[in-house]
Amino acid sequence: MTVRDPTLDSVAEKVSRNERLTRDDALALFQSNDLLTIGRLADQVNRRRNGDRVFFAANQHINPTNVCVLRNTCVFCSFARMPREEGAYTRSLEEVFAEADAARDNATREFHIVGGLHHKLRLAYYLDMFRGLRERHPGVHIKALTAVEVAHLARIEQLSVRDVLTAMKDAGVTSLPGGGAEVFSPAARATIADKKLSGAEWLAVHREAHEVGLPSNCTMLYGHVETMADRVDHLLALRALQDQTGGFLTYIPLAYHPDHNELGEALGRTGTATSGFDDLKNIAVGRLVLDNIPHVKTHWPMVTPFISQVALTFGCDDLEGTVVFERVYHEAGAATPMWLSYDQIVTLIRGAGKEPVERDSLYQTVRTFEDWVPGQRPARPEGPEGATFRISHRPPAGARGRRTLPVLQEIASAE
Repeated sequence: MTVRDPTLDSVAEKVSRNERLTRDDALALFQSNDLLTIGRLADQVNRRRNGDRVFFAANQHINPTNVCVLRNTCVFCSFARMPREEGAYTRSLEEVFAEADAARDNATREFHIVGGLHHKLRLAYYLDMFRGLRERHPGVHIKALTAVEVAHLARIEQLSVRDVLTAMKDAGVTSLPGGGAEVFSPAARATIADKKLSGAEWLAVHREAHEVGLPSNCTMLYGHVETMADRVDHLLALRALQDQTGGFLTYIPLAYHPDHNELGEALGRTGTATSGFDDLKNIAVGRLVLDNIPHVKTHWPMVTPFISQVALTFGCDDLEGTVVFERVYHEAGAATPMWLSYDQIVTLIRGAGKEPVERDSLYQTVRTFEDWVPGQRPARPEGPEGATFRISHRPPAGARGRRTLPVLQEIASAE
């Protein structure tokens, strides 16, 4: 392989020998502008592990509340509200179940459930939610609650984190999302989220989750005040925990969006998101450094479906799924669609010359697409002919004018 940046020569040699990269190697990757070489190296590593397969889940995001006690301290967040603030909402269980009923007529395999740190919602609310979803949709996995939410519930219930995680698992949760990690650097955290769970505490929650049999994802928020060294140390901390537990399923780099939040205004970055160059570099370096985490995901609601498609040749083997109702990042100014249809995702992956594989939350294959033909009725593994989305509750407050119900109707007509 021709390497344009000579500082990457030793990295390329290690990759060819399948050797673990060091902290200095990771720094060299982040500091280099030879993006095509970095991408080729990451693609080489990914092909060695996953071939041409690209996984996706037919998933549905559910955000039960945006009320959060950290509203005034997480300055990068555009989703959270104080209890009486305009746009604040908290769903009843009936409203959550009504929104989830869209899964009855679609190929949904996963509920992705995260929200704010509500000052009054107790563990019983969430356990009843999980049990209700499992009862109503027994074939759908439940990926629920960030480490920050778990620790918050443990604190207000005066329980151990392990007790909360065990109760969640017993109620039907099958895995944890990776949110809340942000970046582990104490200095960066003091600037963007000084009252939030520390990096060490976030890692401790995920260690407990893995020990009770709940696998999880892991993330890093980039493109705000962190340094390149902060990024590297974050990745190395994830790699070290994975060496010990083996419980991380996938790594997801998350691009910071500066709109509608205090940090973006303070940095003078309103309207200026991360660059495609940095988005692709974070995917590729993540794949190269995290040699013990099976999968690397691109989150199309944050970086656009187009960058995500390119990322599939930069070491990425997993594409965020159908999503349906993405709120958290759109509140921060993401200009991407609120959803992608089942067929759009298959088309996107095929367009990159890859083989789409639908998976569940645990990366078990649901179906492959050798028989898929573009332009025909959207591929579905099951479900009644002519099925459409249905919903029976009002759009949540705090949607900032977004047309939640019309969007659902558009999905129904498009399908």
